[in-house]
Amino acid sequence: MNKIVFVEDDPEVGSLIAAYLSKHDMDVIVEPRGDRAEEVVLREKPDLVLLDIMLPGKDGMTICRDLRAQWQGPIVLLTSLDSDMNHILSLEMGASDYILKTTPPAVLLARLRLHLRQHVATTPATEKQVSGLTPHKAIRFGTLAIDPVNRQVLLSGENIALSTADFDLLWELATHAGQIMDRDALLKNLRGVSYDGMDRSVDVAISRLRKKLLDSATEPYRIKTVRNKGYLFAPHAWDN
Repeated sequence: MNKIVFVEDDPEVGSLIAAYLSKHDMDVIVEPRGDRAEEVVLREKPDLVLLDIMLPGKDGMTICRDLRAQWQGPIVLLTSLDSDMNHILSLEMGASDYILKTTPPAVLLARLRLHLRQHVATTPATEKQVSGLTPHKAIRFGTLAIDPVNRQVLLSGENIALSTADFDLLWELATHAGQIMDRDALLKNLRGVSYDGMDRSVDVAISRLRKKLLDSATEPYRIKTVRNKGYLFAPHAWDN
């Protein structure tokens, strides 16, 4: 059974969603206050955090940003705010997904399960999770080392903290080093959806990866943009 911390101040919404998810083998802990969310997450060590944005004490965006520095599991924002700017900002803050409350419960469940499948716990919480992994070995490109089992990235010996979604994107690019990966392929492989011509989540995540991996924002040379085609992970750009 997966454990979820759901931060939601509306008791009706919290109880309805918690009841639905509970029927599908999920243990849901509902926390109504934003200023207590981080404490609850760090204490309960859930498999996934589900966050409303408008919360008393501390808003969901800020919780996401602050929590991401301490916790690497999936963080999904569930909100009534249908805003492209909020969607982009949430991804910049380290969120794994941004889902509207009008989304049908079955679709919400499917998307949460997707993030849970992608998530690999960094602690030995369950052997079941670890045993289901494809047995990859760590890969290296010069000063960059990517360990898929421990979900660890080192650059020049320094640990690089990445969200689950960002790590999965980096792994997808790195295991196709030297190949151009278009947005459609990346979205299908990582989220199981097709590129609709409007989704900018891949672009935002690429920008975030470049910043964390010390790539150039104006003339990227480690994760290159190939005009009208996609992105290319340069295998020989990590020597210094």
